[in-house]
Amino acid sequence: MAKHGKRTTAAREQFAGKRNLTVEEAVALVKNNANAKFDETVEIAMNLGVDPRHADQMVRGVVALPNGTGKTMRVAVFARDAKAEEAKAAGADIVGAEDLMEIVQSGKIEFDRCIATPDMMPIVGRLGKVLGPRNLMPNPKVGTVTMDVKAAVEAAKGGEVQFKVEKAGVVHAGIGKASFGEDKLVENVRAFVEAVSKARPAGAKGSYMKKIVVSSTMGPSVTISVENAAGN
Repeated sequence: MAKHGKRTTAAREQFAGKRNLTVEEAVALVKNNANAKFDETVEIAMNLGVDPRHADQMVRGVVALPNGTGKTMRVAVFARDAKAEEAKAAGADIVGAEDLMEIVQSGKIEFDRCIATPDMMPIVGRLGKVLGPRNLMPNPKVGTVTMDVKAAVEAAKGGEVQFKVEKAGVVHAGIGKASFGEDKLVENVRAFVEAVSKARPAGAKGSYMKKIVVSSTMGPSVTISVENAAGN
């Protein structure tokens, strides 16, 4: 059996026996034990009572976290002419059309969010096998296929988070940094949970939110009371 270091052992002792905490308690525990040499990301994972293999049980959406993510978001935009200039002015990191398609096809993907104007989708559509598995494919349902590229770029840069349920029925995301104040992390957790709650699909039956867990990049995880997180 592998031995754990002193830091990991100490952290696990702090978390031992603690479960179904309030959002405030969980955030304080995770934050106080995030003592790696870098600013750890605070992450949330939610186990949902859905089967995403069925179209009417797919959960996806977007949420603007009130305090941002603390991450520098690199944004690519597929656009031409005036819309390309609008994207650049809004702060997009990479802007292009066929030239950007070729860059992506070569395997060079140096961005975290991809936005496209509707007229560019025939080009972007060819990149489905590359962008799809990375959850980077532009989609009008989450506002990344739009003529308002300025607003989309600014939202991405401002801490907007996209979420999509995975095969096992889990939704996860980074909702801030360990250096954030506890109150800011609490606000971000509640905003994310609320967004996922509102995204409940028509086909979901029975209990929708089954389990909510928070952790830091290098730390143990702890469960949050679903009722408390949902504000019930």
